[in-house]
Amino acid sequence: MLSNLNYAVASINVPVDWLGIRVVKETQIHRHFRDAMPQMNGKNITLGAMIEVAIDGCIGYAATNYLDIQNLQFAAEKACKQAYSAKKWWMYPFQVDRERPKVVGEYFSPFVESLDTLNPGEINDILVRICKTLKISEKIVQTTAEAVTTERETWFVSSNGSEIYQKFLFLSTYYGVTAQDGSNIQQRTNNGWQANSYQGGLELFKQDNLWEKVETIGKQAVELLSAQECPTTSTNLVLAPDQMMLQIHESVGHPLEIDRILGDERNYAGGSFINKNDFGKLEYGSPLMNITFDPTISGEMASYNFDDTGATAKREYLIREGALQRGLGSLESQARSGIDGVACARACSWNRPAIDRMANINLEPGTASLEEILSGIEYGVYMESNRSWSIDDRRYKFQFGCEYGKLIENGKLTKTLRNPNYRATTPDFWHSLTKVGDRSTWEIYGTPFCGKGEPNQAIWVGHGSPICLFSNVEVFGGGK
Repeated sequence: MLSNLNYAVASINVPVDWLGIRVVKETQIHRHFRDAMPQMNGKNITLGAMIEVAIDGCIGYAATNYLDIQNLQFAAEKACKQAYSAKKWWMYPFQVDRERPKVVGEYFSPFVESLDTLNPGEINDILVRICKTLKISEKIVQTTAEAVTTERETWFVSSNGSEIYQKFLFLSTYYGVTAQDGSNIQQRTNNGWQANSYQGGLELFKQDNLWEKVETIGKQAVELLSAQECPTTSTNLVLAPDQMMLQIHESVGHPLEIDRILGDERNYAGGSFINKNDFGKLEYGSPLMNITFDPTISGEMASYNFDDTGATAKREYLIREGALQRGLGSLESQARSGIDGVACARACSWNRPAIDRMANINLEPGTASLEEILSGIEYGVYMESNRSWSIDDRRYKFQFGCEYGKLIENGKLTKTLRNPNYRATTPDFWHSLTKVGDRSTWEIYGTPFCGKGEPNQAIWVGHGSPICLFSNVEVFGGGK
């Protein structure tokens, strides 16, 4: 493919300063069972190319799902028309050697077992068994199990010599139950909606403790039916890593996207409470807050060596000891804003241009064990697994709900709580970070559903975090 694309770059005849071709091939298989009955068992394959050109500092795009020279030429001509039209209203002149440097390399997702190790019938049998194992009681009124496997290949070449090949293997699994007792309805899942999303093979699906985890989910759903309502108070809040994933995503990841800060996303996805002059100055949270952009972690959902414009990806601190260091911005956004960014220009498919996106955004572990965190709490609430979220379009004021809670009394987890929720503003919340769990409490989760852009792009992101303690946070039950 790379040799064919290099030939295409040499053959396309358009008057440009730079031309790039990004080809994406994706094969996805989605298997979904409800109450042990098949709901979806389909395979989807997409293949196409995005042509990108630079003319006099302006960038134009056009996509095609025909990879012959004639159609690539036609797409390049359309991209040129866009770039010429944009010259009338440009806001910033881009430089090819700065925004599109020559890069050569490759990347491969780690895996132990190939995605086709099991035949479709064997995978379906496991999903059926998950549904049946979840139904531990007649109070379980619905069971769900699904697995989504994705193989994605990308090729990127350019007129200034870039040549990149990356191959990704993704596996997302989800199972959960709905339990009901009269008007009381509770949901319990494996860490939230498709939070178990990783790079890797079927080894992620065939976990040694899978059936123990499945049975626990069913038991906890029934347990929630008779649990007491989460109290309404301001207290110590301990969040598990699967809820910290959502917290990091919404109140750190999105506000730091430089295109939001510049106003590009205000019409659709919103803006940010962060301003350009906050970088290097703003105390975002307590000194225990260390957030990294880290595309190097093996198996995390959004690990890669190069973003979709060819920028080389590496680990960078976004927030260090509570202080805001850099944003989530592509080479273009960095040039426009003057803000240090990262390699995060990403596109969800061949027919979308790359824009500023999150990737792996992680809270680095601290030094406290779970026992040390709990032992210092006389009274508080522990929550895990996201159930609902609401945050304003500046990513400032939020309210999140979780599936499962526990009361903390005298250093111990005691009574189960149902409908646990909490609310705060982003700065106050992160400044209340009091203890950060050590490496033994650190877990990785992900999501394939981060949406942004017009037309919309749903993209894969990953978040790693330890268990964390926040002080004096407003918590409340489902009736408030």
